[in-house]
Amino acid sequence: MKASLILANGMVFEGESFGATGVVIGETVFTTGMNGYLETLTDPSYYGQIVTQTFPLIGNYGVIPKDFESGGCHVRAYIVRDMCEEPSNFRCEGKLEDWLISQNIIGLKGIDTRALTKVLRESGVMNGMIVSGDSDEAKEVMKAFGIKSTGVSAKSGTIFQNKLSEKAEEILIKIRKYTIVDAVKSVTGSASSIEESADIVFKESAEYRFVPVKNDGTKVYDPKVAMKGGKGKKVVLWDFGAKANIRRELLKRGLEVITVSGLATAKEIMALNPDGIMLSNGPGDPKENVGIISEIKKLIKAKIPIFGICLGHQLLALASGADTEKLKYGHRGPNQPVKYLETGRVYISTQNHGYAVKNDSLPKGAKLSFINTNDGTCEGVKYTKYPAFSVQFHPEACAGPLDTSFLFDDFVKLINDNKKEEK
Repeated sequence: MKASLILANGMVFEGESFGATGVVIGETVFTTGMNGYLETLTDPSYYGQIVTQTFPLIGNYGVIPKDFESGGCHVRAYIVRDMCEEPSNFRCEGKLEDWLISQNIIGLKGIDTRALTKVLRESGVMNGMIVSGDSDEAKEVMKAFGIKSTGVSAKSGTIFQNKLSEKAEEILIKIRKYTIVDAVKSVTGSASSIEESADIVFKESAEYRFVPVKNDGTKVYDPKVAMKGGKGKKVVLWDFGAKANIRRELLKRGLEVITVSGLATAKEIMALNPDGIMLSNGPGDPKENVGIISEIKKLIKAKIPIFGICLGHQLLALASGADTEKLKYGHRGPNQPVKYLETGRVYISTQNHGYAVKNDSLPKGAKLSFINTNDGTCEGVKYTKYPAFSVQFHPEACAGPLDTSFLFDDFVKLINDNKKEEK
């Protein structure tokens, strides 16, 4: 079945449909991962986005529910070059297309994803519409843009050169007006349905060598050793769209983890008497979350150790007086290099974000700890006036390298050091 992507600039890419059918608008982005497509699809941070995979073959290991980062799929639509029809993996429990259909996610395959990626790199992230199927709405859109029901039109992959019809102009206006709103509200709690106990988490992690990694690169296979520092300590995971593996990494360190909604208040969190607070990843524009930023300011005054990841990193920075900005095309994929300024060492990290903290906006008492070596943007902040630090990338990996897993140990140390000071 025919499917097409219509970008906000009038460019049309025509290919084949897979997954569900229909018409959907979203923010078109690309991710550079060679694997980890399941983690991408179930990562709540991709809420509202049409995700393009730059790696040409997707679906080769099928669907593995144990690798999910939440209970469902959060992308608006999915674009790949080639979809594997016959997956092969000893953990496979089904085909990717069948799962996308169950999640009502529209897919587009068979287009030149490299060409699309170049467009997004040059022009920046832009809204797009994917249309497939034979509904009245789909037929109306295809007719407006002269998209044939079979074959590929001569204009595929190029900007529409002729004068657009009135209907096509209306559709483009609709595409351009799309914005991601109420993002955190829409995804908070998404991972709660797949939560497991610490014993199960460590057993399964050890089986696949996904155990804690220390800052010298060595792995810790003994649960008692890994959990020693965090035993008896309670952490509140403030869920703005948390990936499941953040909780798993906290559990592996022996911490008791209590997950609260992204809409929770500082008063509710303080009532739990936590030893530390984890600000999770999540989708959307960080500045949209005015209420959450206000609540974080209250927690900062309480001087409870805080660790922020991705959106949590941005929200903590905003609450501290810094500013954020939208990046041209963002950083998405498990191959992003970051430099740890304290040691000069470069790590490869997993990332998924379209916004960043402005380097020159950091207030007194906050200093850069990591930078992106490609573009120099802020990848981490350490606070000196209160016990807190944050990173833009994902130290919990999944999918991706485990290089920066040691940051969870740093969080445990921050909690323990804070306890000593209280005494």
